[in-house]
Amino acid sequence: MFGTATVKALNGISFALSPGRTLAVVGESGCGKSTLARQLTMVESPTSGRLFIDGANVATATRRQLAELHKRVQMVFQNPFSSLNPRKTVEQTLAEPLLINTRMSAGERASRIAEIMRIVGLQPEHAKRYPHMFSGGQQQRVAIARAMILTPQIIVADEPVSALDVSMQAQILNLFMELQDKFRTSYVFISHNLAAVEHVADDVMVMYCGRILERRDKETVFARPWHPYTRALMSATPAIFSSNRYIKINLEGGSPSPFNPPQGCTFYQRCPYRVERCVSEEPSLRDIDSGQVACHRAEELC
Repeated sequence: MFGTATVKALNGISFALSPGRTLAVVGESGCGKSTLARQLTMVESPTSGRLFIDGANVATATRRQLAELHKRVQMVFQNPFSSLNPRKTVEQTLAEPLLINTRMSAGERASRIAEIMRIVGLQPEHAKRYPHMFSGGQQQRVAIARAMILTPQIIVADEPVSALDVSMQAQILNLFMELQDKFRTSYVFISHNLAAVEHVADDVMVMYCGRILERRDKETVFARPWHPYTRALMSATPAIFSSNRYIKINLEGGSPSPFNPPQGCTFYQRCPYRVERCVSEEPSLRDIDSGQVACHRAEELC
């Protein structure tokens, strides 16, 4: 006979996303990044708490309000091939959001599809092709075109370049930045790749066990990380030049069980700087130096 337990996949997560800016969400597997993405895109409904998008509370929104919000928030997935319908051509894939969400005529839809394909770097002859006929990079361009065709306010990108080779990663990241400049779209960019984060992000939010440990602007986080966990993530980032390398920090053990999180700081069991207070008292996310950090010893360590 098994008992029951409650997992708080997201615990106290709160942030604001400004127009035309990119918030990068980083952290190891299981920290809650993908759950956050599903909440933001309304794939899953929150069991508690509040989620406001442009002033509307998703948790209490009506069906009509949700339909309107879905047009404003779109998602780009990790694996472009599995996110595309193999039985639909590019043209059919891009037409579907327009058919569902707009009253465009057939001519207007064709014009919009041709326009968005040109913007993301696809050729007109690609419209009649199926996903399996493209490379991984081209498939991701199709997925980005589908997400952008309604001109959403927010794009949630969940590891959008991890399935691509390095040269194609750079092209797709540059495409994201070009689209942001053109449409003033806000991005929530979820990634393990800190090099990609450094390239595209304006702000960085570090998650661990469903909580925020640090949130600051990109330049400050990469130049002077405050939280010990952020330091450990940075130290694991490969760098060609020795001047760009961090002192290697090896963390012992693994993340605590989400079914039985520790009483104090969620990171204390692996933290090389823990003290007695860390074991018994959970640190609050507090304002420090134009950012936020959840660590009792942040000022002392920096």
